[in-house]
Amino acid sequence: MPLNTSALRVAIVHEWQEHLAGSERVFEELLRIWPQADLISLVDFLPPGQGRAWLGGRPVQTSILQHLPLARRSFRYYLPLMPLLVEQFDLSAYDLVLSSSHAVAKGVLTRPGACQLRAYPLPLCMGFDPYLSPSLGPVQRLMAKPILHYLRLWDVLSSGRPDVIVANWRHVAARIRKEWRRSATVVHPPVDIERFRHDSPRNGRFMTISRLVPYKRVDLLIEAFN
Repeated sequence: MPLNTSALRVAIVHEWQEHLAGSERVFEELLRIWPQADLISLVDFLPPGQGRAWLGGRPVQTSILQHLPLARRSFRYYLPLMPLLVEQFDLSAYDLVLSSSHAVAKGVLTRPGACQLRAYPLPLCMGFDPYLSPSLGPVQRLMAKPILHYLRLWDVLSSGRPDVIVANWRHVAARIRKEWRRSATVVHPPVDIERFRHDSPRNGRFMTISRLVPYKRVDLLIEAFN
């Protein structure tokens, strides 16, 4: 007998919303599947207008990080607080919790009997270590080591909370198996691959599309091509 998911009380938890990019596109697709879901995010700084159109006017519940000093421009510097903040969300009323996560969202606490599905996760070591470390100076790197150590410990501890883990490609599933000792089902992102052809003429031109954040190392990519 098929499960009537429309009768479930559903929450979708996302780390942060700043721009309409890849992880927000995943969030958007989850909303298509569970339109009745409540939306929860540590911060919500999406611009008004078209930047928020995909939310369909739905309100977003945020944490106290939304109101901390300099959060709008520099909320990522509050990373050491994020594990604590994400655990403060009260999800006791929900039957199904979907954590669309690349950092800490999978650490939410759910009630006994509820199901948590983690979509497209990354172990924290993939997102911040080593990709972040090369962009730091010697003193900053020294200060970052105990913070990264604490985050790695919390990441492994909280990796047991989701009941089901869905990875976006096999490499991430392999890292999840290595770092968390968990198995992940691979479900590729909803990309319209018919728009892209591998045999199209390039004419010596290449393009990268990425968030301009330090650990993506776009500067290294430019240097390599130069």
